[in-house]
Amino acid sequence: MAQFEYLVKDKDGKNLTGVQEAADVNTIVSWLRGQGFLIVRVAESKPKFGIFSTAGKGGKRGRRIKADELVVFSRQLATMVEAGVPLVQALSILGEQTDNANFQRVLGVLHNEVESGKSLSEALAKHKKIFSNLFVSLVRAGESSGNLEEILDRVASYIEKTTNLQKKVRSALIYPTVVAIMALLITIGMLTWVIPQFAEIFKSINAPLPTPTRILISVSDTLRRNLLLFSGGGVGFFFLLSNLIKTKRGRLWFDTRKLKLPIFGPLLLKVSISKFTRTLSTLVKSGVPILSALEIVGRTAGNMQIEQIVDQVRTSIKEGESISGPLGKGKVFPSMVVRMIAIGEETGELDKMLGKISDFYDVQVDTAVEGLTSLIEPLVIAFLGIVIGGIVVAMFLPILTLTQALK
Repeated sequence: MAQFEYLVKDKDGKNLTGVQEAADVNTIVSWLRGQGFLIVRVAESKPKFGIFSTAGKGGKRGRRIKADELVVFSRQLATMVEAGVPLVQALSILGEQTDNANFQRVLGVLHNEVESGKSLSEALAKHKKIFSNLFVSLVRAGESSGNLEEILDRVASYIEKTTNLQKKVRSALIYPTVVAIMALLITIGMLTWVIPQFAEIFKSINAPLPTPTRILISVSDTLRRNLLLFSGGGVGFFFLLSNLIKTKRGRLWFDTRKLKLPIFGPLLLKVSISKFTRTLSTLVKSGVPILSALEIVGRTAGNMQIEQIVDQVRTSIKEGESISGPLGKGKVFPSMVVRMIAIGEETGELDKMLGKISDFYDVQVDTAVEGLTSLIEPLVIAFLGIVIGGIVVAMFLPILTLTQALK
């Protein structure tokens, strides 16, 4: 029989330490789990994980920690906790497995914090740039309920679905943006370089030019003379816009107009609704108090208009009202969403109803992205045909006129 030292947390989150004889570490782990404890550390002697003793000192900073790495971290940690592996040992194993030097440094700090007796949520809260308030709150709820492994798996699923949704929208927006920029550059190139060449030829002929050609040459001359002015004005406009967005009123104005854009506005609204419902569903299902959950949802909404509506919901709940009332008054959320949330409140299954709304709007986003992609291609072809084709026709009209005159 060997002596094992252990550090565990009870259902109230208090640290408990002790020494127990057991045949092996698996026996003591099974015994502690049978008592309903959350195991932090079990060892025959105090473990020393050398890889963490100098983590982050003098080494490479490493690349940015991606969402996919957080998903893998959450899932692996959930599996280890469910298998009875102590948190300290689990963090040590995960730190050894990751190939991201920055993430290894963070895991080293987490390991040392937990080993010193702090809870995992307290350790995570010190790395706000990596672990969001939502992540920390869910882990804290998991520690309080004793279902840490289930909560960690839920966090991984939430990050995975949210990231996939963002990737779909990003890919849908990148394509038209790149095409628009390329079309703009081609048009500017023709106006500032190609058309002046034709203008010199027409000038040497000294013949009357058709109206479209004269207008095009005039536009080309204006653009060439004021190219620096137009470029500076464009840069200044985007600079002022970016600074305006940084202010609270400017951000509210921008986010409100963003949801009303043609074609893209409905897509962005569907994404916001999906994110709102999924975040609130995950928090409520995990046992986070509704006021705290709504505060986190507001911070992670990504849209100032929706954040204001969530603040109104929090105020109404404090006054004894429901969630669905202020959502309907905000005139942003569709009536179907408001009604489904009201039904969820009445039946006591708000988390399930929010999850169904989120799944529904995920499908809606997929459909909208596919429709947007198929719509953009003919619009781009039409734009290029009208603009570039118009320039070509205007340049060749004088040639056709001269040819007919010679005949």
